[in-house]
Amino acid sequence: MHEDAKLHIISFDIPLPANYGGVIDVYHKLEAMHKAGCRIILHCFQYGDRKPEEPLNQICEEVHYYPRKQGLQGLSLSLPYIVQSRTSGKLLHRLSLDHHPILFEGLHCCAYLGHHALQHKHQYVRMHNIEWQYYQQLGKRESNLLKAQYFQMEARALRKFEANLHSADDIFAISTKDQQYLQETYDQSSHIPPFHPFDIPTGKPGKGEYMLYHGNLAVNENQEAARFLLEQVQEQVELPLVIAGGNPDSNLVDLCKKESVKLIINPPDEQLCKLIANAQLNVLPTFQDTGIKLKLLSALYQGRFCLVNTPMITSTGLESLCIKADGPEAFISKIKHITSIRYTQQEQAKRHKLLQELFSNASSARAIMKRINFQRKSIDANTS
Repeated sequence: MHEDAKLHIISFDIPLPANYGGVIDVYHKLEAMHKAGCRIILHCFQYGDRKPEEPLNQICEEVHYYPRKQGLQGLSLSLPYIVQSRTSGKLLHRLSLDHHPILFEGLHCCAYLGHHALQHKHQYVRMHNIEWQYYQQLGKRESNLLKAQYFQMEARALRKFEANLHSADDIFAISTKDQQYLQETYDQSSHIPPFHPFDIPTGKPGKGEYMLYHGNLAVNENQEAARFLLEQVQEQVELPLVIAGGNPDSNLVDLCKKESVKLIINPPDEQLCKLIANAQLNVLPTFQDTGIKLKLLSALYQGRFCLVNTPMITSTGLESLCIKADGPEAFISKIKHITSIRYTQQEQAKRHKLLQELFSNASSARAIMKRINFQRKSIDANTS
C-alpha cells in the first residue's frame, strides 16, 4: 500500500445512523477501509433530520458537511435533480487543494467527476444501482401521476448524465449484474459486494412461529411486496405474517388489520434484529431487480430460512442459500413446506462458509485499496 493512503470520500447523505441500504454500505465501507489503513477525508451532504455524527470523527481524519439544495435550488436544465442538489462550491474547492484520490458514492455525488479543477486526481465511483434503471422502474410502479412523471424525467436525465462515468479511473459495482453492464458500457468496472454490519451468521437452529417481511414501507417497491404477501399469499397459509418497517401509508395499515397479521411500525434496530432472528422464515419478494438488497443479507446473517423470488437473488451468488418461489401459488406451497421443518446446524455451516467467501468487509476493503492509485497523477495540480 502507498505510504500516503489518503482518500476523499463523498457521501450522498450522512452515513450515520446506518439505517437504510445506501448508508449501510457507505458507513461500513468507511469502517473497513479505516481498519485497512486508509486515511479518510469524508464529505457528506446533509438534509432531512440527519445531523453531524461524532463517531465519524473516530474513523475519518476530517469530516465536512454541506447542505443539500432543496426544491427549486436543486433543479437544473443540465443535471438530474439528485445530482444538482448535491453540488457545492466549497466541496469542489476542498477537493482541488491536494492530490489525494476521490471516491464518489453513487451517481448522486458525481457532479464534479472529471471536472477540470480535479484533473490532477485519480477518481473512482461506487455505484449502488444503475440509477436510471432504478428510477425508470420506480416510475412504472408509481400510482401518483405527478410522481411517476418525475421518476421518468429523472430516469432520462440520469441515463444521459451516466456518460460522465467515462471520466472514472474505475467503477465499483455492487452486484455482478451491474458490473457486467458497466464493463460493457464504460470498459472499466470492478465488482465490490455491499458492505454490511454483520460478522458471522447467527441464525438459531430450531423453528419459529411466524414469517417476517421487513423494509422501508414508505418506498413503493416495498409497499408492492407487502401488498403481494397480504393480498395473494397470507390468507392461504397458517403461519402468521409480521410486517415491520418505517412509515407505511394508510392503505397498507388498513390491509394489515387481519387476525393473522401484525404490523410493527418503525421498530428500533434491536427489535428488528430479534424479529428477524426469531422468525421461522424471512419472506422477501421484490419486483425491482436493481442492485442488491441489503435486507437479504440481513435475513441471511441473522435469520433462519429465507424465501425469495428470482429478482431478489439474480446475480447475487446467494441462490444456494435461499428458497426460491415465483408467483403466489409457489410462495404458498413453499411456505407450507417450510412451516414444518427445522433450521439446522448444517444449514448454518453452509451459510457461514459462503457468506465469508462472498461478503467479507475486510476483503472488500482490501480490494478497493488495491484498485485505488494513491500516487499523484502525471498532470500537475498547478497546471491543470
